[in-house]
Amino acid sequence: MGDIIGKYLENPDFTKEEFAELLGFASDPEAAGRLREEAVRIRKLHYGEKVYTRGLIEFTNYCRNDCYYCGIRRGNLHARRYRLTKEEILDCCDRGYELGFRTFVLQGGEDRWFTDERMAEIIRAIRSRYPDCAITLSVGERPYESYRLWKEAGADRYLLRHETANEAHYRKLHPSGMSLAVRKLCLYDLKLLGYQVGAGFMVGSPGQTAECLAEDLVFLKELQPHMVGIGPFIPHHETVFAKEPAGSVEQTLFLLSVIRILLPKVLLPATTALGTLDPRGREKGLEAGANVVMPNLSPVKNRKHYDLYDNKICTGEEAAECRGCLSRRVESVGYYLVNERGDAKI
Repeated sequence: MGDIIGKYLENPDFTKEEFAELLGFASDPEAAGRLREEAVRIRKLHYGEKVYTRGLIEFTNYCRNDCYYCGIRRGNLHARRYRLTKEEILDCCDRGYELGFRTFVLQGGEDRWFTDERMAEIIRAIRSRYPDCAITLSVGERPYESYRLWKEAGADRYLLRHETANEAHYRKLHPSGMSLAVRKLCLYDLKLLGYQVGAGFMVGSPGQTAECLAEDLVFLKELQPHMVGIGPFIPHHETVFAKEPAGSVEQTLFLLSVIRILLPKVLLPATTALGTLDPRGREKGLEAGANVVMPNLSPVKNRKHYDLYDNKICTGEEAAECRGCLSRRVESVGYYLVNERGDAKI
């Protein structure tokens, strides 16, 4: 073990084969501990004890795609669909601002009802009302010109998880009309336009191997994103993967440390999915090198309907309750929430 772990700690510029070997030690407590210690050191070097909050607004659960793992996929005829109005979205921002949020994340399925101009109008309204806040979008694959329009309207960041960098694995998770090449092109387009860009993947998704994860890490090394969102795969009962086992919390935490060392200044969330599988999952994520949490600002009446996976936590809490709970959790592991935009230092 000492050779590969020590080698990574000395120089994380690994090949796919080396990453695959490294991942073989994900269940080794000593290996995980050594990586975790270095990840925390690096995280504190660049971000101290601060934890940044992102106010998540899940504004539509309509989606034109039919990704096999997702609860709001087009083919789920039992999903209760909704769209928030511009006024409802601004109400979420108003509430969030009062609570200290300085980043708003507009997340939704690929819903073409929200045309380029409708989205731009919403972005301009938020930018005008809250010039000191960051606006993050997470609405999937769009043409370059759409991304350009939204950047000019005032958007700062864009989250687009690539889900897997392995072509065969991508095909197992997505229908034939979708393309890994297109997904990657979108990420590079977003970087070209000057967005702070977030990529990421599920850990333990059906068909995933150590080699798949190694390719993910190589892709992240090449892309150099500002943010990386990873979380364990959790099945949804209305998908073809309903009976598949969930991903491993242990492996996810190992990968958080690996990514922090690989991309020292990256913004790295302790995700809701971690907290869904483990009551202390988000705290453990922070202890593994994460420095971001994403409480939900969506109206409580809609939260249960944005069900990407089963048993998602915090669907019944008010925004203030959620932030208060998270603040205590964060402080329990020696960090503290801050009322800042929390831009990447890359």
